[in-house]
Amino acid sequence: MSPIETIEVEALAVEIGTRLRALPSRRTAVVRALRREYSKRLVQVPPGAVVALARRLLDQPGADSRFVAYELVHHRRAALRSLHAKELRQLGRGLDSWGAVDTFACYLAGPAWREHQVPEALIHGWARSKDRWWRRAALVSTVPLNNKTRGGQGDTARTLAVCAMLVEDRDDMVVKALSWALRELARRDPKSVRAFLAEHKDALAARVVREVRNKLTTGLKNPRQ
Repeated sequence: MSPIETIEVEALAVEIGTRLRALPSRRTAVVRALRREYSKRLVQVPPGAVVALARRLLDQPGADSRFVAYELVHHRRAALRSLHAKELRQLGRGLDSWGAVDTFACYLAGPAWREHQVPEALIHGWARSKDRWWRRAALVSTVPLNNKTRGGQGDTARTLAVCAMLVEDRDDMVVKALSWALRELARRDPKSVRAFLAEHKDALAARVVREVRNKLTTGLKNPRQ
């Protein structure tokens, strides 16, 4: 792991965690400013060491440590490109909130899947999980396939394959993620999304049907009355 050895990675994770807890504000802009400082410090560090640091940060208390961990990897292109199934499983341990899941899926899992660094079976396995957060992660991982600002070029087949696996799920966190996944694809391929709604209208949660139809017809999830 040279030039940063394991012990230095662990010490740096503790340092970052301590500084995060001392911040006067938990606003994203404040936390991100600290992350940028460390991104600059790590610019010459091998990508594997950046991923190792991210794993160590998951052991630090507080959601901010996880956010910084994911951003450090996401904003180091070589580190992001080094992620495979093993690394994603390690970086996804302890997911227990929608914020953590969405950052993990949008910053790490989705981009890795989009670039074919991980197999379809990995994401489909998450969709079949008994854990609500992994099922949500599977759906949110489709967002980077289709969102232009996240580098997506559009991928109807992969997106709808995951959505089809979860049409009957009624967990609120999964329902909201399914709506998001379909609305994001609607920007790219509205025809296929309309066909999906028609095919699964009797199985989908009413919220999903309403929000996705709104998106297709008005461009908004919840247009003002």
